[in-house]
Amino acid sequence: MSLPPVDLTPHIERRQRLQAYMRSLGGGIAVLSTAPEAVRSRDSEFPYRFDSDFFYLTGFTEPEAWLVVLAGERDASILFCRERHEEQETWTGHRFGPEAAAARFGFDDAYAVERLDELLPALLANQPTLFAPLQATGPQGERLARALDAARQQGRGQHRTPTRQIDPRPRLADMRLVKDPTEIALMRRAARISAGAHARAMRHVRAGMHEYEIEAELLYEFRRHGAQSVAYNSIVAAGANACTLHYPAGDAVLRDGQLLLIDAGCEYDGYAADITRTFPVNGRYSGPQRALYDLTVAAQDAASAAIRPGASFNDGHEAAVRVLAQGMLDEGLLEGSLDGALESKSYNRFYMHRTGHWLGLDVHDVGDYRQDGGGDDVGAERPWRTLEPGMILTVEPGIYVRAAPDVPEKFWDIGIRTEDDALVTAEGCELITRGVPVHAGEIEALMRE
Repeated sequence: MSLPPVDLTPHIERRQRLQAYMRSLGGGIAVLSTAPEAVRSRDSEFPYRFDSDFFYLTGFTEPEAWLVVLAGERDASILFCRERHEEQETWTGHRFGPEAAAARFGFDDAYAVERLDELLPALLANQPTLFAPLQATGPQGERLARALDAARQQGRGQHRTPTRQIDPRPRLADMRLVKDPTEIALMRRAARISAGAHARAMRHVRAGMHEYEIEAELLYEFRRHGAQSVAYNSIVAAGANACTLHYPAGDAVLRDGQLLLIDAGCEYDGYAADITRTFPVNGRYSGPQRALYDLTVAAQDAASAAIRPGASFNDGHEAAVRVLAQGMLDEGLLEGSLDGALESKSYNRFYMHRTGHWLGLDVHDVGDYRQDGGGDDVGAERPWRTLEPGMILTVEPGIYVRAAPDVPEKFWDIGIRTEDDALVTAEGCELITRGVPVHAGEIEALMRE
């Protein structure tokens, strides 16, 4: 996957922020590697996808690459990558090579990855702290361990090697949680492409089609607008299949009178979109379908209204749950009072997941959902993270009603989810995926086109 960024400034600034963090802890050396290639079967490989943290810091998308960041007496960013290789490039495509990569991606130095074992021990020398993932396993972890051993052997008392290790990933997660303007622009693009794909599915769906045919429409729309991949395996679930939360697009036939739930988003230049819509195969919601669908949209509206700077991450979920629980009581799915349903969580039978998650380079993006409370009680539950402008999270309430003797039959096998991507702004939030309709009347009008 080749995604060289147009503007290198964000990647350079991120490396500088990492160096500032390292200096605040006494300085040292950070060592990170990108994701390895993965064999699909025999001599066939899965499409390559870089490591998200590595791409965030470098913009570099080739495999077999390492990043070394120095902070302290010397500040530097060094890339180790594959050499140019005419024969290999004939088969697998262009490689930058160290010299071109250093110039193109703004590194202080770059070397062939084959020289990592030779040069890394000297770079580790006299560094107080190693910033690298804890418990790194596999060939990458083994390679770093060998470099540390070599540094100790080469030193023989003449220099020190790192005496402590700090995992930089929590710090990178905090950095990635608040998107910069470049990231927001890319995510808007991913959102527009993904919304268009959902609209295409609504226009093309017909009774008698298979779920995989609708998946093909989504993939076509993603690729023809420049998205490099899906952000996750698409969910295309007809009828009762929608009550399985992570149901993959299968070969089920779409039936007149069923609902079709699609949870799908593309990845554009590394960044994900995540949209879910649920609509009638025949273009018209039935009465029971419309009742539960409108309830889900109302829950999403309530959650979106709660998303704003200074609010907690959990406020949107609590707002959605309150609307959903009251609706379940009104429709006869639950009995008792609203307070009772909320206290007992009886609504979990029909709504068993949370209302959102962070979104970014990964569809379930990094970033802690809770923050340090600062109290003395080490056993106390940490407070939910406070939302800030630039954060992006999904808003995805749902309702899933399986057939059961104690459930009104008119609601049997109805699964509904409505999901949009919310950018926290200075005033509240913006749903950046509303390029596809969400209200039932608007969806029915689109499907009549």
